[in-house]
Amino acid sequence: MFELPECATLTRQMSETLRGKTVQRGRLGNSPHKFVWYNRKPAEFERQTKGKTVGTATARGRWMFVPLEPGYVFVVGECGGRMLFHEPGAELPAKYHVLFEFGDGSALSVTTQMWGAMELFEQGKEQERKYIKGMRPTPVDREFTFRYFSGLVDELAKGEKRSVKGLLTQEQLVPGLGNSVAQDIMFRAGLHPRHAIAELSEAQRRGLHSAIVKTVRDVIAKGGRSDEIDLYGRPGEYERVLSSKTAGKPCPKCGTKIEKIAYLGGACYLCPKCQE
Repeated sequence: MFELPECATLTRQMSETLRGKTVQRGRLGNSPHKFVWYNRKPAEFERQTKGKTVGTATARGRWMFVPLEPGYVFVVGECGGRMLFHEPGAELPAKYHVLFEFGDGSALSVTTQMWGAMELFEQGKEQERKYIKGMRPTPVDREFTFRYFSGLVDELAKGEKRSVKGLLTQEQLVPGLGNSVAQDIMFRAGLHPRHAIAELSEAQRRGLHSAIVKTVRDVIAKGGRSDEIDLYGRPGEYERVLSSKTAGKPCPKCGTKIEKIAYLGGACYLCPKCQE
């Protein structure tokens, strides 16, 4: 699943590589997938993208926005899989969920084995889409200050009981995060996934806020996680501290064996000594 760092990497690369290219043909998937969400019919998508020029791509949370100028925006969100650039003359994938062929012979393909939105909007209308409209500040936004974050914790603590993992991974309360990067955030903050947010001290809140911002920036700086690939098919350089690969191995801080637990619908990896 693409998380914020991967979306940031992919949109930066699309802006560098695709900006200014003209769409010769835009095609929706030739491989049916009931968990890929389109908002256009194939003929409509092809007609509305033909002749458009790629603008500067941007990311927000787990959503990517690719302007097709004039007048449209291609949106990919909540998606896991591959977005790949194909040089002129390269063999194109036999199966895809979206394929853009450009006037210079290059192409962009989007595929997923999981799920995801791959939608085309009239420019500005994408901001009305569910999950985009009203999105909270993300860890790379200026608005994601400690004051904002502490207020968010206060707001949530008044409702149902919620844990640190729930704060990081549920309902996109902190947009762009997912189960993968959350593991290292919790480790960096020294917090157990089950730690109740209502019981966080101010020092723990500050530590968690700092861990979110620094971890996300670290992953972006390294081009994403090593188990995801970029626009050119290269894996990211960020190796997760806590993952299935490190379960049972010594904690890099204290040497205690890393544990795996099941919690909130997924696996969690933690150091039972460093995380409380």
